[in-house]
Amino acid sequence: MAILLLRVDERLIHGQVTVGWGNQLKPERYCVVDDTLPGSDFERDLYRLGTPAGVEADFLTVDAARMRLAEWRDGRDRIVVLTRDLDHMLRLAEGGGLRGTSINLGGLHHRPGRTRVLSYLYLDDEDRRRVGLLVEQGVEVSAQDLPGAPVTPAQDLVNG
Repeated sequence: MAILLLRVDERLIHGQVTVGWGNQLKPERYCVVDDTLPGSDFERDLYRLGTPAGVEADFLTVDAARMRLAEWRDGRDRIVVLTRDLDHMLRLAEGGGLRGTSINLGGLHHRPGRTRVLSYLYLDDEDRRRVGLLVEQGVEVSAQDLPGAPVTPAQDLVNG
């Protein structure tokens, strides 16, 4: 499989992703799935500044990304797929698009209505519902901020 990591992280491309996960996984491309970023040259350029030399960054809407999933899975490029929230990831997974894969929750931070699950992960009721829907879609969901850190399974995230 050419998709090395599917990750939900509000910060998208940043040090934990490019250094922590990137040094271990050695991706050739980061594919950011977000419905607003493809239309913002300024924001895309800012995220590209955080991308290591020689590593590409693509920005696609959910619909465009869904059309590329098979290509990403079967292709030769080593890809990390990132979304900023569970809504985008769930929409990417709809219809079995991510069945049999694993999703890493790596950074959803405090905001009103969210409660702390882990030091780097805060969820509200809608987030918990989306985790459950991902699991129903045949996706393994867990939280892990960095390689080598403890992995927390979906059941502990939604019941915690």
